[in-house]
Amino acid sequence: MQYVNRSYRRSGTLWEGRFRSSIVQERGYFLRCRCYIELNLVRADMVRHPRDYPWSSYQANAGLASSRLLTPHGEYLAVGKNEHERAAAYQELFRCALDPAQVNEIRSTANGGFALGSERFKAQIADMLERRVEPGAPGRPRKEKPKLSEPEIRTG
Repeated sequence: MQYVNRSYRRSGTLWEGRFRSSIVQERGYFLRCRCYIELNLVRADMVRHPRDYPWSSYQANAGLASSRLLTPHGEYLAVGKNEHERAAAYQELFRCALDPAQVNEIRSTANGGFALGSERFKAQIADMLERRVEPGAPGRPRKEKPKLSEPEIRTG
């Protein structure tokens, strides 16, 4: 560890920092998250394209290399009838950058440990977990003002 810290001018353990995760709805969100992950090194200016990073799963998913370590996910298998179609569809996902709003949504849900998906999906997860699965309103909850009761009128 000391060698790594000296070499890269850093301190602490290699895995310092909190592991962050969120539950993700498969349909419509899983492949978007894959793109987000594969493009992290591009956003960090470490590579020009995900295919340039040798430890990325991009090469296997895009049909450029084989890997015994990867098990294809059902959403990946659904993008094409055969390996050639799936590889072409996966490459197509990377022809344009992710929308900045999508990047922010993925990042904020992962950092907050929230659910990523449709409103219906989030509601189902919140019911199952009996906890909030998306950010709440900022600040403290407002105190309710005590209700004033009407004065009693006494006669006699």
